[in-house]
Amino acid sequence: MKGKIHIYSLDVGLKGPVICYILIALIISVYSGCRPDHEEPVAVQTGKIIFRFEHHVNGAPLMKDTMAYTNAAGNHYLVTEVQYFISDVTLHRHDGEDYVIHQWKDIWYVDDDIPSTMQWDVFDDIPNGDYDSVSFTFGIPAAKNISLMYVNPPERDMFWPDVLGGGYHYLKLNGKWLNDTMIQNRPFEFHLGIGQIYAHDSIYVPDIIGFVHNDFEVVLPASSFTVKSDTIVDPVIMNIENWFQHPYVFDFASYPENIMQRQDAMHIACMNGKEDVFTTGEIEKKSGE
Repeated sequence: MKGKIHIYSLDVGLKGPVICYILIALIISVYSGCRPDHEEPVAVQTGKIIFRFEHHVNGAPLMKDTMAYTNAAGNHYLVTEVQYFISDVTLHRHDGEDYVIHQWKDIWYVDDDIPSTMQWDVFDDIPNGDYDSVSFTFGIPAAKNISLMYVNPPERDMFWPDVLGGGYHYLKLNGKWLNDTMIQNRPFEFHLGIGQIYAHDSIYVPDIIGFVHNDFEVVLPASSFTVKSDTIVDPVIMNIENWFQHPYVFDFASYPENIMQRQDAMHIACMNGKEDVFTTGEIEKKSGE
């Protein structure tokens, strides 16, 4: 009969143990052929994260349009608007792995006049686990800071002039301060973006010989948390007074109107910004485990 194995008709004299071995081998091969080539991967459990942005002065929420504040240089000032970008937000896991937020949004715009920008419900599914800290780039890194990538307001209105390096502002912190006579309010524009290097100590565009990218990394202190298939709410607090005092005291009288085209002033802002301008509040769980 074709297609059948006749063990009993083999020419060699097979003994009982040998026949058993052959049968066992056949059974193993049949079962092996039925097994899948690979096991199904175990689904990774995930949660969500929300960043809530807050602006404080001296430990209390910012009061806009009120001459209520005095900086370390003794300048009395008020704030009219706060606008900025953060990018490349990174969650640093306890096991050494980093998770970079990148789905749909890797750059976030914050504007205290637009409530919807004051909370970022991150689209990414965050893998469960322990995270030691949160870091981000303040501003937009050079590789991503491309002119005309925003065509609609409000982000569009953060453009940085092409002749000054192009791309977009990192920060617009606008307000007024009292001059030395304590009588007249003077406007100030504390703006961060790409800096310029000038020949002949001038501030004229034809004398630009180079550019400085002033974006910087911020590591939020005390920003550890654990994701267990829940939602974490992480407050990101800008402490506005610290733009003007740590480690360098910033005197409005030295730059009475603005700091654009003044890389020495923007460098001070960067050093102060990465020192302690940003902190975090109490991290919350929005939903139960």
